[in-house]
Formats: sequence, C-alpha cells, structure tokens
Amino acid sequence: MLRVDQAGEYGATRIYAGQLAVLRANCPEAKLIARMASQERRHLARFDQMVAERRVRPTALQPLWNVAGFALGAATALMSPKAALACTDAVETEIDKHYSAQLKQLGTDDSELAADIAEFQADELEHRDTAREAGATGAFGYPVLTAAIRAGCRVAIALSKRI
Repeated sequence: MLRVDQAGEYGATRIYAGQLAVLRANCPEAKLIARMASQERRHLARFDQMVAERRVRPTALQPLWNVAGFALGAATALMSPKAALACTDAVETEIDKHYSAQLKQLGTDDSELAADIAEFQADELEHRDTAREAGATGAFGYPVLTAAIRAGCRVAIALSKRI
C-alpha cells in the first residue's frame, strides 16, 4: 500500500508541476493548482517518511512517473486551464476509489496508515470538488479526457503495486 500511495502522491506533484510550468502564474486556475500542489507535497513527504520508517521499497517506475506526470500536467494545461482542472477531477476521482478500497482492506489492522489515508482522501476529494466548481466539467471533450486519464491512473496504480 505504501509503495503505490507514495508513487501516486509523487505522480500528483509532477502533474501539478507540469501544469504550473505552462499556466500563467496569475490565472485563477494556476492559483488553485498551486494550493493543491502544496497539499500533495505534504502527502508525499508523509508517505516518504513512512516508506523509510517501514523499509518499503519504492516503485522502480518512479522515473517513468516523473516524466509521465509532468507530461500529463503540461499537456492538459496546454489544452486549456479547464482541461488542467479536468485532469485534477479525473485523477482525484480515481484516487478516492483507490483510497476507499485501501481503507476497507486495512480495517483496524494499521490505524496510523488508515488515519493518514483517510486524511489525504478528504484532501483529494476537496481537490476534485474545487476543480469541478472552477469549471473542470466545461473542458472541451471532458468525458473522453477524464475517462482516458482515469484509465491511465488505474494502470499506474496496478503497475506501481507490482514493480
């Protein structure tokens, strides 16, 4: 669980970095994304700490997630600020499902990890809702764009569990 969660938070920081590299710093969407990116960095720091403490091997795919995450973020921001928000919507929708499954699987077995996952899940849902309120669903091709990103997230999660 820690390996995939750490990889996911790392990927999220890279997506936001790609978006912020493209978007004008003073546009409203960039300001929202910068705030969300800050929270993702906090999540990543916590998972990095737990990975080290529990001696969990990080995914060997981290170099790929570095490039793929940044590219996804930059590409969606180049499409439009609304497409960047649609990316957040899609990613956070999948992460919510992922974290819900993990919390169910954990039960009461690891209260420390469960508490962190529950806290981060609430942040991710807030990111999704913020993106939607700011116009994510108005992005050109929203249904296709978000379906493709969600599928990519599911593949990344599956690969990070194994590699």
